[in-house]
Amino acid sequence: MSVRKLKPITPGQRFRIVNNFEEITTNKPEKSLTVGIKKSGGRNQTGKMTMRYTGGGHKKKYRIIDFKRNKANVEATVKSVEYDPNRTAFIALLEYADGEKRYIIAPNGIKVDQKVVSGESVEPNIGNAMKLRNIPLGTVISCVEMRPGQGAILARSAGSSAQLTSRDGKYAIIKLPSGESRMILVECMAMIGSVSNSDHQLTVSGKAGRSRWLGRRPRTRAVVMNPVDHPMGGGEGRSSGGHPRSRNGMPSKGYKTRKKNKVSNRYIVSKRK
Repeated sequence: MSVRKLKPITPGQRFRIVNNFEEITTNKPEKSLTVGIKKSGGRNQTGKMTMRYTGGGHKKKYRIIDFKRNKANVEATVKSVEYDPNRTAFIALLEYADGEKRYIIAPNGIKVDQKVVSGESVEPNIGNAMKLRNIPLGTVISCVEMRPGQGAILARSAGSSAQLTSRDGKYAIIKLPSGESRMILVECMAMIGSVSNSDHQLTVSGKAGRSRWLGRRPRTRAVVMNPVDHPMGGGEGRSSGGHPRSRNGMPSKGYKTRKKNKVSNRYIVSKRK
């Protein structure tokens, strides 16, 4: 994995840093695992705009990802590593011994023709999926379930990973990418290894048009609005805006919005930094 800086032959390329995509082995997805995806433009079912600064974007198809890894004890071969426009991580196409094909989130270091398997008594090798009670302590993991059979929820984005630190009865204690340590049932599944495309955070778009390709419209700053539009709007000249807060008056930039009596608080061993 590496990134490269483009020569500044145009204004849009002057600051642009792009991914080399060295891991990608094909540019055509598996047709049986892709479906059409409909754009909403930030509107709900009545046509009312409920999400601002959303719209446009390049047409793309959704790749159906196997987050559950519930095909147990059947060995699969990695056929390709592919780019997915719907997520930051790369995806890997698996072909099982019985001929079935599935996409998974590609772990860092996975290669074509590599064998992966999920199940109870499997080796803790990169790409394998197993329950937390069978994973050795200290192992770097990703694509972690929060409830048994739910499918991967935690540590799914590019370069992210969690670490299995200890086990206590029916719970495993996991250190998450945010720094939070949390108890999760040992019956939950996780994949061995960190997520691929760790250089994603180093890329620089270089121009506003690239954000439009991703479906993001220009965002208006709150301090340039009128008082009727935002709590931070108005004032003579270039006023700073006062206390930073959201459009509906909720303080931002450090204000904690998590409920003190939230049910899942008891599963948090130590809070995120």
